[in-house]
Amino acid sequence: MKLYSLSVLHKGATKSNLLKSAYDLSSFSFFQRSSVQEFMTFTSALIVERSAHGSRASVKEQEYLCHVYVRNDSLSAVVIADSEYPQRVAFTLLDKVLEEFSRQVESIDWPSGNPDTINYKALDIHLAKYQNPREADAMTKVQAELDETKIILHNTMESLLERGEKLDDLVQKSEHLGNQSKAFYKTVITRRMLVISLRSGSDILFPLPCR
Repeated sequence: MKLYSLSVLHKGATKSNLLKSAYDLSSFSFFQRSSVQEFMTFTSALIVERSAHGSRASVKEQEYLCHVYVRNDSLSAVVIADSEYPQRVAFTLLDKVLEEFSRQVESIDWPSGNPDTINYKALDIHLAKYQNPREADAMTKVQAELDETKIILHNTMESLLERGEKLDDLVQKSEHLGNQSKAFYKTVITRRMLVISLRSGSDILFPLPCR
C-alpha cells in the first residue's frame, strides 16, 4: 500500500488553484520523478475542477486511485494512492488535512495563494504518517461519519471529461506540465496503445518505449 501525493487546492469558478502539495515518488526512477510529479499535480487540479461542491469521489486510473474531497467552501484536497490503499483511510486523511488547513490559513488567501506563500507545513508529515493506514485507527468518529457518506467512483479519468473533450488536449494546454512532461505523456500513451495491440494479437512494427 502506497500514497504518492497529497494536495490542497481551492476550487474556483473555472479552474482550481494549488495551495500546497507533498509527494513521495521514491518508487519511481529518478529520471521520471519530475514528470510524474507534474502529472500528479495536473491530475489533482483536473479532478477538483470536475468535482461538485460538497462531494467526495474516487477516480480509478490503471493501478492508481485518486481520492478527492471538495468542501462547500471550495477548499479541496486530493490524495493519489495505489489501488490497495483503504478508501476510508484516504478520506479520513483528507478530512483531517482540510480541517487543519482551514484553521491555519485564512480563507481570503485560498483563491490566490500558492505553495510559496501559504504557510502550512504539515502535508509532508501527514503523507509520511499515513503511509501506514493503521495511523487512522484513532479517527473512529470521522470514520463513522464517512461510512454514512456517499462516495462517487469514476472508473477512468475520461469519465470526468465533458462531451467532446479529450484528455490529450487538456494535457497540451495545461499550465502544470512542462514540455518534457508532455512528451513523457505521449510516450506513455503510445506504449499503452502498443500493449493493447499486442494483447489483441495485432502486429507490432516497433518496440515499446522503455520506462
